[in-house]
Amino acid sequence: MSDESVAVVRAIYDAFAAGDVAGVVSRMSPDIVWNEAENFPYADGNPYRGPDAILGGVFARLGGEWDGFAAVPEEFLGAGDTAVVLGRYRGTHKATGRSMDAQFAHVWRVADGKAERFQQYTDTLQAARATGTG
Repeated sequence: MSDESVAVVRAIYDAFAAGDVAGVVSRMSPDIVWNEAENFPYADGNPYRGPDAILGGVFARLGGEWDGFAAVPEEFLGAGDTAVVLGRYRGTHKATGRSMDAQFAHVWRVADGKAERFQQYTDTLQAARATGTG
């Protein structure tokens, strides 16, 4: 299952990078539970339940508030139904003009070929400084 979990998650990042929202959503369980890191700007909706909540509460905000926002994976690690992705967030906050280049760790749980849980860990201080809230 480890290889399958990593393949599903890798496909999500590839679709996200290509701007293929349908490709991202098609790899999510309809019941996915998504948690942003505590104190991250979009953690106010935790936990997001279902793709529509994630699209509106996270992805739409990222697209509206950042120029060139990207989640750039650097390493994929698999362990059974779990995939861990290590990488960096990059982008410039539109309102402040401040850039972010923050490391992240994402923990994904996959079942039946779909992402069913997501937990983000990242440098929330760097995000707060970029958005002007910290």
